Amino acid sequence: MAADFEAAVEDGLRLSKRIYFGKDRAVAPPKPHTAMERAAGCSYLPNSPMLYAVISDPAVVDNPDMPSYQPHVHGRCDPPALIPLQLNGVLLEVDCYLHTAFVTLTGTWRVHCVMGSRSCDCRIAVPMGEQGSILGVEVEVPRKSYGTEFISVDNDKASENVRKTEDGGFLKAHIFTLTVPQVDGGTNISVKMKWSQNLLYHDGQFTLRIPFSFPEYVTPAAKKISKREKIELNVNTGPETEILCKTTSHPLKERRRQAGKLGFLYDSEVLSWSSNDFIFSYTVSTSHTFGSVLLNPPLVGDVDRRDMFYCYLYPGKKESGKVFRKEVVFIVDISGSMSGQPLEDTKSALFSGLAKLGPKDLFNVIAFNDETCMFSSTLEPATVENIENANKWVNSNFVASGGTNILLPLNQAIKMLFDNSDSIPIIFLITDGAVEDDKNICGTVRNQLTNYKNISPRIYTLGIGKFCNHYFLRLLAMTSHGHHDAASDVESIESRLEGLFARASSIFLADIAFQNFDVLDDLEVFPSQIPDLSSESPFVVSGRYRGTFPKTLKVNGRLGDMSGFTLDLNVEEAKEIPIAKMAAKHQIELLTAQAWFSKNQELEKKIAKMSELNTVVSEYTNMVLLETQRGKANADTKKSSRKGDAHQKEEPKPKVISTMHNIGLGYGSLSATGENIPSGYGDPDELEGAEVFAKSGCGCCGRCWRHCCCMCCIQVCSRMNDQCGIVFTQLISALACLGCYSCCSACCGGEEG
Repeated sequence: MAADFEAAVEDGLRLSKRIYFGKDRAVAPPKPHTAMERAAGCSYLPNSPMLYAVISDPAVVDNPDMPSYQPHVHGRCDPPALIPLQLNGVLLEVDCYLHTAFVTLTGTWRVHCVMGSRSCDCRIAVPMGEQGSILGVEVEVPRKSYGTEFISVDNDKASENVRKTEDGGFLKAHIFTLTVPQVDGGTNISVKMKWSQNLLYHDGQFTLRIPFSFPEYVTPAAKKISKREKIELNVNTGPETEILCKTTSHPLKERRRQAGKLGFLYDSEVLSWSSNDFIFSYTVSTSHTFGSVLLNPPLVGDVDRRDMFYCYLYPGKKESGKVFRKEVVFIVDISGSMSGQPLEDTKSALFSGLAKLGPKDLFNVIAFNDETCMFSSTLEPATVENIENANKWVNSNFVASGGTNILLPLNQAIKMLFDNSDSIPIIFLITDGAVEDDKNICGTVRNQLTNYKNISPRIYTLGIGKFCNHYFLRLLAMTSHGHHDAASDVESIESRLEGLFARASSIFLADIAFQNFDVLDDLEVFPSQIPDLSSESPFVVSGRYRGTFPKTLKVNGRLGDMSGFTLDLNVEEAKEIPIAKMAAKHQIELLTAQAWFSKNQELEKKIAKMSELNTVVSEYTNMVLLETQRGKANADTKKSSRKGDAHQKEEPKPKVISTMHNIGLGYGSLSATGENIPSGYGDPDELEGAEVFAKSGCGCCGRCWRHCCCMCCIQVCSRMNDQCGIVFTQLISALACLGCYSCCSACCGGEEG
């Protein structure tokens, strides 16, 4: 999809040459990237929020203010070309709470490339930062407005006779797209985009990075147009903290400073739009581990009427220097679907992870497909010699082939890890496939981990692509105090793996427990197994409760030198921090993993309600696009106005015009895994549907041709002359008819017709 999108933008830039900008020679149409620029990594994927005109008929492309009366163009663009629209103004508003940022970008674009008498669809692209989650899009055009909404898949609105669009959803894991229908040429479009994302954390420093790098060709051609660029940033790091600013990409002016709070503003008339991402980094001054507990009542409309709490810990420099000695087993999927770049990037990240092990650490590597292959039968010390031998072993044994069997290597890794009291056992599981016995694996692992008297193994999982079941992997991690991450596209495998390794390698506080939770009633904690605290990531636990929360929450744990750790956390009302919005995405992901495992329909309904209330993507809701007409009175309103009931005018009601299905991660694809389809090729639901169709339609033909592969057919057909090709086509058509006839007979109970 990303490659098709880039090709469509390149076609659109070529079409832009038809736009006439007058006699000003300084104004020229945008040029596509040269071959050298493409080789250097230049891409047409958006690095900032963008709007594109969707052009199927190239004859409509012209300046709406200054027609050029060019010759008619015969033919159509299939697939449609995408012409980037010109940006007239932009406002970026960011509210940072602890380690979560809520971003609202409001921009005004103009359909500068379509005749005033014609119209076109407009596609919105929203690139997001770290772990971004789309919250909503609002669009204003003359006489109409549009907005997105999350509704349950069982909602009546979803079953209405509306268009199920394919021109929306996630282009890549961090790029959301949405299509607005039929906007007139020359129209100004106001768009408000909202999303949430995490702040990066490293070595005590928080970094906010928002895609805000606009290409040159979105700058309006007319020099007299005012171009205002504005950024508003608010930072709230919690009570009793001091913020130290480090770096910023744009010239921000401080306008507010309080304890734990900062406010900044940037407002300027510019000649061209920002060509850099918006970056802001800061530290929270402390030498010791500290944190707090924030409380909130339930939101209005929340089906769960229990109160909410949000507990966080920031790692301190004094304690984080005492990391645990580690016993690490790397389990890597080398099935056929991992061939090429996925396996090469995994190997690169694995080499980096091995190099960071300390001399007192122990390690092993297990490669698996249908079978397993181990670097060593036991854990080996992480000496320079052993690391070099492991790298050589990986290069010679990591050959992609075969299927996917996860249970066998997991059992081997768990048995291999010692039940020691002076080290922390860690399993890294990297896979791109789904397995049939995933629920059995979760139950088996859970039973095995309960047998550990000391620190039980932590399982860190990385799912690659959409064909693996991310909720299975998340449940494995959640059961074992571990962590799950997803590399939704091949390009992000190495960076996500290195981040996962860094997080697990810097654990300095384990076996964390809250001592006075027992005074609360009906307590629910997310995640249920309390995670460890790493110097590379803040610690967050949220939940629901009834009763009176204690004034201080006592936290106990075990440090890397095996000494005890105790901390009293102050409990406060979160008056200015929206903890429900901050916790919603993580809670929905954890609850979805539980709902997948238990098949609990009540839990599924609860998740759908949470998604609707907090506007967060889930597996049990669809995103719909609502249209509201403005400036047109309906018949009832006209009748009431004639009678003098002017005060009873009804506001126009929005109606659903399109539905975007399956924008969540999904539950993987067994058929794609079985066929070793590489990650990122096709959609799991489409593949499952194709498999069902093939099974139902092939009948006896499938049994006749079960030993024939597609490549064999291609090779045979390439050697045929025309007459043989015709005969072969007729034969396949006849067999297909026989197959359909046998299927129909089976469906109809053997009756004729």
